[in-house]
Amino acid sequence: MRGDSAALGELEHVVEELLDRFTELVRRVRGAEARTAELEQLVRRFTGDPEDAERLLRRFRRLEVENEDLRTRLEEGRAGVDRLLAKIRFLEDQR
Repeated sequence: MRGDSAALGELEHVVEELLDRFTELVRRVRGAEARTAELEQLVRRFTGDPEDAERLLRRFRRLEVENEDLRTRLEEGRAGVDRLLAKIRFLEDQR
């Protein structure tokens, strides 16, 4: 039983570290989205060639789609980690 307790404690520590990493990644994605919006405004403002501006903006939009996909994956991962943490707490309460 003592080994189980240590293993559960270690697992909970690892899960908490993963949650911290997910939180950091979400923060970074949000920052990237804000920078993308700023860049979009700047491209339109300073590009002398409308075709170049449109090409760059299409690229930004593709990156936004990729960011959204990453955010979705992060949210799904976080939900999985939350479920795992709930199971760990349940198992600890059962002891």
